[in-house]
Amino acid sequence: MNYPMLWLVLLIAFAGIEGATAGLISIWFCAGSLVALFAAWLGAGLMVQIGLFAIVSILTMAILRPMAGKWIQPAPEKTNADRILDADAMVIETINNIEASGQIKVGGAVWTARSAAGEVIPVGTMVRVERIEGVKAIVTPMEKGTV
Repeated sequence: MNYPMLWLVLLIAFAGIEGATAGLISIWFCAGSLVALFAAWLGAGLMVQIGLFAIVSILTMAILRPMAGKWIQPAPEKTNADRILDADAMVIETINNIEASGQIKVGGAVWTARSAAGEVIPVGTMVRVERIEGVKAIVTPMEKGTV
């Protein structure tokens, strides 16, 4: 059998798959096929070619995949909503979960707010934003003297 031709066809197929996809799917197999192709041209046996293909493919994946992950999926940027997490805010409308009312002012913006524990929080109370659920800030009152 013509093993160099087999490895060349596999190399082209893996490169075609890689070119057709957005993620790194088969680039590791391209490297393995290329090394196996050179081994076949140099007269190595089939088992050596297959072994080199497997080893180079696995090593390439182990080395490049962690580095490629940083390029493909960059760190998420904080949104405006994320910026208010753990921020201190002032209650500007009484927070009452039962009546579905309440607003806070944080970072110059007004947010609809709900109490994390369900208690009524009066106007003028300093609160800390614990999390965001939809468009509502979930808050807890700060202890007095912790402004």
